[in-house]
Amino acid sequence: AENEQTVAGIRARQQAKRRRLKILLFGGFGLLVAGIITAVTLTIVGSVQEKNAAAEAAKQPIEGIQTFTGLSRNHVEGPVNYPHPPGVGGDHAATWTNCGIYTEPVNKERAVHSLEHGAVSITYGSGLAAADVTALTAVAKDKPYVLLSPGTDSGTEITATAWGAQLTVTDAADPRIATFMRAYAQSPNAPEPGALCTGGVNG
Repeated sequence: AENEQTVAGIRARQQAKRRRLKILLFGGFGLLVAGIITAVTLTIVGSVQEKNAAAEAAKQPIEGIQTFTGLSRNHVEGPVNYPHPPGVGGDHAATWTNCGIYTEPVNKERAVHSLEHGAVSITYGSGLAAADVTALTAVAKDKPYVLLSPGTDSGTEITATAWGAQLTVTDAADPRIATFMRAYAQSPNAPEPGALCTGGVNG
C-alpha cells in the first residue's frame, strides 16, 4: 500500500509537472502569436500612416519648388539635352537607374526613366563638403525610391528632382529635402508610380 501511495504521489507530481509544462508552452506560444499579430498590425498601421503622411506632404506647397508639365516620355538612344539639369522628365533611356546611393554621377537619361517610375533624385555639386554629403546620405539611406549621387557640376548646390518637379537648396540640413522626398517618392504625379526602381542598371 505504501508503494502504491508512493507511485501515486510520483504520478501526481509528474502529471502536475506536465500540466505546468503545457501551460508554459501554450502560454508562451500564445504570447508569441500575440506578439507576431501586434508586430504585423503595427507594420500595416505604420505603412498606412506613412502613405497618409506622404499624401499630406504632397498637398503642402514646398517653398522654392518649380513644376513642369507636358513632358514627353519617349525611349531614345544617346544623350538628351535637358533644359533643367539633371532632367525633370522628357525623353529618356529605355533602361532605368537602380535607386540607391552613388558616389559617382549617374547616367542622366537612365535617371529620368527612374523618375518616371516615381523615384526622387537628389544630386549635389562636387564642391559640397564631405560632412554635407554624409548628412544627405543619412537622409536618403534605406529609401527604396530615392537616388542620391553627385552631379556633373563643381558647385555646392543640392537639387531634388522628381518627374515634373524640382527644388534647389544650398544647405544639406534644409528640411525641404526630406519634405520633397516624402511628397514625391511614389507620387501619383509620376507617370508610372509603383514601377520598379530595381532590376535596371547601377549608375
